[in-house]
Amino acid sequence: MTKNTHVHRWVLLVGILISIVVALHIGAMPIAVWPGLLGQDELARQVLLEIRLPRVLLALLVGAGLGLAGAAMQGLLRNPLAEPGILGVSSGSALAAVVVLYFGIAGWHSLMLPISAMLGSALALFIVVTIAGLRASMTALILAGVAVSAFFSALIALALSLSPSPFALQEINFWLLGSFAYRDLAHVGLVAVTVIPGALILLGRGRFLEGLTLGEESAAAMGFHVPRERLFVLIGTAVVVGGAVAVTGVIGFVGLIIPHLIRPLVRANPRALLLSSMLAAALLVLWMDMLAQVLPTTRELQIGVLSALVGGPFFLLLLLRAKRGYRL
Repeated sequence: MTKNTHVHRWVLLVGILISIVVALHIGAMPIAVWPGLLGQDELARQVLLEIRLPRVLLALLVGAGLGLAGAAMQGLLRNPLAEPGILGVSSGSALAAVVVLYFGIAGWHSLMLPISAMLGSALALFIVVTIAGLRASMTALILAGVAVSAFFSALIALALSLSPSPFALQEINFWLLGSFAYRDLAHVGLVAVTVIPGALILLGRGRFLEGLTLGEESAAAMGFHVPRERLFVLIGTAVVVGGAVAVTGVIGFVGLIIPHLIRPLVRANPRALLLSSMLAAALLVLWMDMLAQVLPTTRELQIGVLSALVGGPFFLLLLLRAKRGYRL
């Protein structure tokens, strides 16, 4: 690992710490942050613990998980355009979550929603990889992901159109666009118990992804059980994305943008890219959440909208560069 890797990670860590302090000062109500943190102002303490701190923690956890999942998918498929949203993983997770919300199954137990979302993301990933294959070309992989995502999106639209309650329809629509608003520390705990174990699974596959750059045969010669390691990556991705989507809704393109920006700093090393993408994605999503709160709009923009506004053109740019023969 190069010295440059350590330097940019420290820069990202300092940026995250500074951004946390700034984010705690952003909100509809001006409050005294430090007295609130010290328990000297009860109103400020309630605002911080019930509104602002959960938003900050969710942004960091979800951002870190999505960035890590994107880097892991790109390393596994050896395809720079692989990303949970583009491959239909987020749509599968969203569909499963909408189903349990629609039929009231989510009320059975607090873990029903995240478990269903994880199973949905795993199903979508399995379908895409089965259709395209692990060694698929960029075009085949994207087409398979688009097809699966479109099919799942159609099923989501069907569920919405058949929703008997306009209030449920509005709630599901709001959730699908992705947001950290109206979440509390219980939601943070729900994300943490899914994203953190999934992240540990993916981080533990760093050496395998590094060996995979030389091909599956070389990875096997290095002592890795390729099918088992591949399964761990898929499970880790499903757990991370499913847990994030279940609480905050769909936030796309984070896992695509960040690995591309960070890859030159780690000299395209898949193992080093994992942790660096985690830190950078956490910082990016936290910045997007702060931007959503300060923009002078009638209603607060949702994170999924902002990520699509940034990620859509970025994705098109990558496709154009690939078409012209540039390295991604």
